[in-house]
Amino acid sequence: MNLPIYQPDPAVATRYLFFTGKGGVGKTSLSCATALKLADSGKRVLLVSTDPASNLDEVLDTKLTNAPTAIAGVPGLDAMNIDPVEAAAAYRERLIGPMRGLLPEAALRNMEEQLSGSCTVEIAAFDEFTALIGNPEAAKNYDHVVFDTAPTGHTLRLMSLAKAWDQFLDNSTSGSSCLGPLAGLDKQRAIYEATVQTLANAAATTLVLVSRPQSAALHEAERTSGELRALGVGNQCLVINGVFTTECPDDVTAIALQRRGLAAIEASGAFIRSLPTSIVPLLPVNILGIQGLRFLLASGSAVIAAPEHDDWTPPEMESLADLVADIEKQGSGVIMTMGKGGVGKTTIAAAIAVMLAKHGHSVHLSTTDPAAHVARTLAGQVKGLTLSRIDPAVETAAYQDEVMAAQGAAMDEAGRSLLEEDLRSPCTEEIAVFRAFAREVGHGTNRFVVLDTAPTGHTLLLLDASEAYQRELERQARSTQPEEVLKLLERLRDPTFTRILLVTLPEATPVHEAAALQEDLRRAHIEPFAWVINQSLLHSGSCDPLLQGREASERRYLSEVVEKHATRTAWLPWQTDEPTGPDALAHLASATLQPNSL
Repeated sequence: MNLPIYQPDPAVATRYLFFTGKGGVGKTSLSCATALKLADSGKRVLLVSTDPASNLDEVLDTKLTNAPTAIAGVPGLDAMNIDPVEAAAAYRERLIGPMRGLLPEAALRNMEEQLSGSCTVEIAAFDEFTALIGNPEAAKNYDHVVFDTAPTGHTLRLMSLAKAWDQFLDNSTSGSSCLGPLAGLDKQRAIYEATVQTLANAAATTLVLVSRPQSAALHEAERTSGELRALGVGNQCLVINGVFTTECPDDVTAIALQRRGLAAIEASGAFIRSLPTSIVPLLPVNILGIQGLRFLLASGSAVIAAPEHDDWTPPEMESLADLVADIEKQGSGVIMTMGKGGVGKTTIAAAIAVMLAKHGHSVHLSTTDPAAHVARTLAGQVKGLTLSRIDPAVETAAYQDEVMAAQGAAMDEAGRSLLEEDLRSPCTEEIAVFRAFAREVGHGTNRFVVLDTAPTGHTLLLLDASEAYQRELERQARSTQPEEVLKLLERLRDPTFTRILLVTLPEATPVHEAAALQEDLRRAHIEPFAWVINQSLLHSGSCDPLLQGREASERRYLSEVVEKHATRTAWLPWQTDEPTGPDALAHLASATLQPNSL
């Protein structure tokens, strides 16, 4: 399939551009490079991240805030992060501030508690997002606004909130919600409506679906395309990032990488041909800084030189099987894989589950990831291993039925109507999914539970909900809490019960994001068990200059993880065949760091 190289054209670019896709596909690099190209053409450009786990600062080498910041060396380019925590604090103050001195302190504290949950964080960030689109004055000084959106599940939720909250406001009569007084939301109605209209306007908005030449990423892009079309966002294009071709016909690694990418592209041929599609070639280095971004857009004609060899010695690292051997000594418990989207959390979780089951343990593998690729990765049955997915729609419906049965039976018709209204709030899904997460963790008391968690931002919101959840239940007078919810934080903080593995690639952004996640976990008194460095080209033996360059660039990050961040580190090699199915997963877990033995 002959596809053109991605080259954004300032002459036809719409005012709003959204870059979205599965975690780890390169949305940030491509959105930054596109914004740079527009600014270089003389346009005034605002680049915005709506990702709770944004790495925009690192790519642009600029400390960003929730206000536009000029990017040095690029006239006309400003960038900002919509920080969910800061947005939530400002949102609370907008609602509560005018009432200080008018209401008793106890009433103000109660309002603050109502507005401390994860749903408030989301709606506050959404307010910031919609203000840039629905408010004509917000970005009037810019020709283009480029959004580096969060991983797909969050993006879909962010966009659908415009309609969800608009409907909620239309139907609400009680004057309050899980977000506090609805008056604060009602003031946003016009902006929400304008946002929906702009997203659906092909002359104003372009949705850039970003993928890798991988089956899971392309499948996710196709699913996202359909769901966004259903939301009215029809002006779409596809960019396949990291396409690789080699001139080394005898290089097993290079040929396998090329073959895998081409096979994934061919398998998604119908989808690719259904919309404008371009590619970005795989690069030998990580894209950081303005110079790197310009190199990305020149990649079609870039000349790649093989790196010089030296006597660098890799740090000592274990196999995944070494970690499993220690984990299984406990006989039961919870194993969680966490990290940036696209680093291979699902593969690592499946490999651990398979190995534990093959050793005779009772194992349950589950995912809280909205994308849920775990079944495709497992691709077979293993004795002693069961599989499930926490489905938000199913969990929400069950939770609504449970609350209505328990609380609504004793209410009159007016009371039941108010309860049903409150349960239609988007916050209900957060609570329902959180309860299911706590339930899965609770199963680790008598077997091994392996949880393939969602990308970092979603996971942190889920963990943060533990205390906010209790306040929300009290607000709604639902005092009976499941035992697994009451014990969740205690279990997550118990290193003999919960083992958290931080999964990363040997690259700058995944490593630094995992390090930030580790600090967040430690602030919550949760200590990670180990790090797992996945898909390393170390000792691949490749003769391809590009792959040699990528192998050389790994070295600093392998050393950084072992020497600076991790107490234990497992290493996994890049696989010539995608590790799907029980045998391939078990083989992956047993891989050791031996030169030229893989």
